[in-house]
Amino acid sequence: MSKELLLGVLCYLGLHVAVWFGTVAQFVDGWRDKAFYIMLLVSIPASLFSYYGTRYVYTGLGDTAWGARFVGSGTSYLVFPLLTWFYLSESMFTLKTGICILLSFAIIAVQVWVD
Repeated sequence: MSKELLLGVLCYLGLHVAVWFGTVAQFVDGWRDKAFYIMLLVSIPASLFSYYGTRYVYTGLGDTAWGARFVGSGTSYLVFPLLTWFYLSESMFTLKTGICILLSFAIIAVQVWVD
């Protein structure tokens, strides 16, 4: 994996963590009254992660916007189930979620290793 691709994936992971907190914090006990402020706080970092993640993945995959799109989408399914399980106690171990996570890994693998 190239340096650009690795940096891009890390940016996308940061993006999805920021988006999760910016959108789902409103449902977390103890954060409900602060959720709007959390959303405001993470909005600029999320945009920067998105911008640089797309730039790095685009370059790392040989200048393909579709590849960057699919890697960005696939990484969301790595972050969302874990944070939702940890903070909201919603199981990620359902057939539907498991299949989606496997498909996300497959989508990322295709973009990285299939020419």
